[in-house]
Amino acid sequence: MEKIITVGLDLATSIFQVHGIAENGKVLVRRTLRRSQALPFFRSLPACLVGMEACASAHHRAREIAALGHSVRMMPPAYVKPYVKRNKTDVADAEAICEAVKVVSVALANKIARTIWALLVRGGVYQAPAAMLKT
Repeated sequence: MEKIITVGLDLATSIFQVHGIAENGKVLVRRTLRRSQALPFFRSLPACLVGMEACASAHHRAREIAALGHSVRMMPPAYVKPYVKRNKTDVADAEAICEAVKVVSVALANKIARTIWALLVRGGVYQAPAAMLKT
């Protein structure tokens, strides 16, 4: 049985959309949950990475989900928008959040690794390449 490793959670007022994928990218969960069903659903999952767009209620939900042992990452909507493949719906947003959280996690890990390498090898502060500093 495949294990869910990444979940995209689109928050709305009373309905949440969940999109969960396995390590190979296969979609394992695509469900709509009511507010009361969200915590029991995440309680039943093994620890995984949960991504959500940062909004007014996201911080509260993130704390609740993190208390269950999951790793929660919140992203601004601008990070998610490039990954929306079709019309803006809750289903499409949850899928886009799931894709974006993987990329953001990799980018963060790479930045941390480069900073540690610069401190250990060069004994100085990491200087980003000029191409990354262009605006």
